[in-house]
Amino acid sequence: MKGISISKFNFYIIKIKEYIIPFIFLLFTICLILFSNSNLSAAKSGLLLWANSVIPSLFPFFVATELLSHTNIVDILGKLLNKVMKPLFNVRGEGSFALIMGIISGYPIGAKIAAQFRENNVCTKEECERLLSFTNNSGPLFIIGTVGISMFGNSAIGILLFITHILACISVGILFRFWKYNSNSLKNNDLNTYKRKKKNNNLNFSSLGEIIGNSITNSISTIMMIGGFVVLFSVIISILKSSKIIDVLSIFLLPLFNILHIPTSFISPLLTGIFEITNGINVISNIPMKMISINIIFTSFLLGFGGISILLQVFSVISKTDLSIKPYVIGKLLQGIFAAIYTYFFIYAFPIFNFNL
Repeated sequence: MKGISISKFNFYIIKIKEYIIPFIFLLFTICLILFSNSNLSAAKSGLLLWANSVIPSLFPFFVATELLSHTNIVDILGKLLNKVMKPLFNVRGEGSFALIMGIISGYPIGAKIAAQFRENNVCTKEECERLLSFTNNSGPLFIIGTVGISMFGNSAIGILLFITHILACISVGILFRFWKYNSNSLKNNDLNTYKRKKKNNNLNFSSLGEIIGNSITNSISTIMMIGGFVVLFSVIISILKSSKIIDVLSIFLLPLFNILHIPTSFISPLLTGIFEITNGINVISNIPMKMISINIIFTSFLLGFGGISILLQVFSVISKTDLSIKPYVIGKLLQGIFAAIYTYFFIYAFPIFNFNL
């Protein structure tokens, strides 16, 4: 009898898993109709955000990254920085290209390069997963320009957030050097890596037009994908607010915030930022506080974590590879925590970064 009961229980679990995703999509469609007025406004705001902020800041970097991938810059960086990348992150020197471009350019270029490395056999599966955990970062244009200057009205806050963001990413990279540490695939990949380099470094004047055209086409495809996510999550956040789901979720965090003596006005913006960082940070920056360090620390966490919207963008980018999303999820959660801790330390250890009134 017990065996039959367990079998029935497993059957019901399988059925629930089978229908849960269609049910969520159906519910989303119904909510689109029920909250059509607010959803329309949210979609327009998402499109404006994408057109005015995302495309100008990311598209040129996407094209530049595509063009650089056809040169020997990856090989040069591999030789120059192997003695740094290998001891610190347990990744060959070529991985420095993903780290540098991820820091300069912003989400999701670090993940895109890690996926390309895997597709082109530049690094092993384990190395690419290590790269995923710490190279996909928010860029200086967004942190200093959009967050620091536009949202907080202070470039020094943007500089502080960028410093702690980078320190947190490096900390995560050092921790993840032990990810699948005993893997033996590295040695078997060396010959394939050499062949890949010789095959792909074919940039010359006769092929320049074709390479530029392909780079633009690939970049447009990626930027359109990001735009879709921005609009989609703008609508999802609108639905969560209109249906009061954000308010319900806030109740569960209320005791924790009371214990930590943190104003409860941060709960809803924090939850919003966990779904989509730009909207969440914008609300957090506008909460009036004499202890503005609280606003900055929460912003630092969200910048490090990245949000579910960026998580799904990364998931989409790596979907054609055999890379696991697990190291990325763990790495970004740790980066958010590290960034918040480092920000707290900088604010109270260095008077120049103490913005409290």
